Amino acid sequence: MAEVTLRDVARAAGCSVATVSRVLAGTRPVGEETARAVRAAAERLGYRPNEVARALRSRSTGTVGLVLPQIANPFFPTLVRELEHALHAAGRAVLLAGCDDDPETEAARIGALLDRRVDALLVIPVDERRSRDAVAAAAARVPLVLLDRGCGPGVADSVAVDNAAGMALVLAHLAATGRRRPCFIGAAGTASAAAERRAAYAAGAAALDPAGPERALLGDFSVEWGRAAADRLWPARPDAVVCANDLIAAGALQRLRQLGADVPGEVAVTGFDDIPLAGLAEPALTTVRQPVAELAAEAARLLVQHPAGAPIPAPRHPVRTLRLAPELVVRASSAPAAGVRPTS
Repeated sequence: MAEVTLRDVARAAGCSVATVSRVLAGTRPVGEETARAVRAAAERLGYRPNEVARALRSRSTGTVGLVLPQIANPFFPTLVRELEHALHAAGRAVLLAGCDDDPETEAARIGALLDRRVDALLVIPVDERRSRDAVAAAAARVPLVLLDRGCGPGVADSVAVDNAAGMALVLAHLAATGRRRPCFIGAAGTASAAAERRAAYAAGAAALDPAGPERALLGDFSVEWGRAAADRLWPARPDAVVCANDLIAAGALQRLRQLGADVPGEVAVTGFDDIPLAGLAEPALTTVRQPVAELAAEAARLLVQHPAGAPIPAPRHPVRTLRLAPELVVRASSAPAAGVRPTS
């Protein structure tokens, strides 16, 4: 079946090709009666715009590239869904690329998306230092927003949760429920979210146990690491296990119970992100909820402020940095220690 063209629509509507183009592109006002006739003809004939030709004319593909560290972490699909909704509302489609936590793969994915002429990029960088060069080079070519994680100061606009505030909420809650011997299970490396949560814990934990040692185990953001860390920390009998994300917390919670620990009677367990798994754990997991819909909306807003196809202004400094407030979701895994009445 032959492709329906603008000329076919014009013939059916009884007007010029230029008029059809104006109506369908919405570039210039056209009489309402004529516009109705054009739209009716286009629908009747099944006309679909040639996006390749449109992109060549406008120098815009209407697409945004989204680069993720990994797709397996349940937090990221939730964020992708909200981003797709926000960008679709702004008339943009999303091209998704994962990089398995590898900076070299990440750089290659960014390059491939630029080769496809995306209008803009959203990047959740693998590593604050090792992702920087590829991200900075891309930000010089297209509008780019860093999401959830950063690449150091001055690279690109960024939107993320306030990780320090989230960890402060956790530690204040543990203090109010009588916990005094916390430990931390986090992720090693220089991904900014991991580093910020680790630093915030270190800064606040001393208030719970001024004379005690800093207890921190670092691995990766996985259930498996949570299980392995629980084996290593439980002989020291902490009364709270603060985890850098919900996957770690789920693994630690499962293993602690297998080891015979009473959660939350002997030990509280907390996470970060509030993925669906947190509410399904047994006991349900206290965690820090990220404002995912707001993160996506702000990232989309920053991107669409720059017209698609327009040149990147240089220099683009200072860059914009948004930090959104998290929320503590208290569940059964951090109920007060035995004999302790929670304080406000």
